[in-house]
Amino acid sequence: MRLVMLMLNQTDLSPALFILNGVPGLEDMHIWISFPFCSMCVLAMVGNCGLLYLIRCEDSLHRPMYYFLAMLSLTDLVMCSSTIPKALSIFWFHLKEISFDECLVQMFFIHTFTGMESGVLMLMALDRYVAICYPLHYSAILTNPVIAKVGLTTFLRAVILIIPFTFLTKNLPYCKGNIILHTYCDHMSVAKLSCGNVKVNAIYGLMVALLIGDFDILCITISYTMILRAVVKLSSADARQKAFSTCTAHICAIIFSYSPAFFSFFSHRFGGHMIPPSCHIIVANIYLLLPPTMNPVVYGVKTKQIRDCVLRILSGSEDTKPQSI
Repeated sequence: MRLVMLMLNQTDLSPALFILNGVPGLEDMHIWISFPFCSMCVLAMVGNCGLLYLIRCEDSLHRPMYYFLAMLSLTDLVMCSSTIPKALSIFWFHLKEISFDECLVQMFFIHTFTGMESGVLMLMALDRYVAICYPLHYSAILTNPVIAKVGLTTFLRAVILIIPFTFLTKNLPYCKGNIILHTYCDHMSVAKLSCGNVKVNAIYGLMVALLIGDFDILCITISYTMILRAVVKLSSADARQKAFSTCTAHICAIIFSYSPAFFSFFSHRFGGHMIPPSCHIIVANIYLLLPPTMNPVVYGVKTKQIRDCVLRILSGSEDTKPQSI
């Protein structure tokens, strides 16, 4: 009898499902919040699929910079498809239930590919560093095998660091209800429902943030410091402008990716009681939506090769050849 009671208690502490509450405090506005979410998701899907199509089909885009851009587009597609369909089902159809295992899978994909996004942005910064500081050796350094290896390493880094999140969260006892005040299964949002000790989760989360986010930001900062030093030494103003212009799209991608993350990080720690939870959740969704939506737009507008390829396809002309950077 005692064994049966222990088994029942263990079952009670492992919820069969969670309830994703959407944006707390703004339930009456869910339908209106859904429209920008849906619009951004559609733009992200169309834009990133279009970029992948161009990079695959256009020989002029078979270069390291665009291979890294393809990695970024694939990452953005997974980020969007992991979160927004469920959020829209909450807003439109009130389908708030998600099983415990599905919640863990969603959490794994979200954190893995946000880590992958940061890593790819770091690789793109290194690509610009090599292109500007060592232009004569660019193709020799960034060969296709090297690009494949660093891309795989970045992916494996994210997977290896995020897998423990899943096991740590799965093994927690849950006795504080099953309502998650969010539109998706975020690691700490789920862990807060536990009646166990989540200190290990919090410490490990900080460690992962240091190993991924801080490391990538440090590499990006060092890369652009070296780029700036190299560009300043150029004698021609046109050469300096051309060198800087090749970095514009990447700098915009960095701003779109890290700005919501920094806002969320600092607001949680220094303004958590002054900023309503609904604002935190909307910013968290913007963090996952803004980069996938804006990256194709920025690269399409700022990168001449992509712009020329799009215009050539739309006009049906085969004569216009994109020029190299």
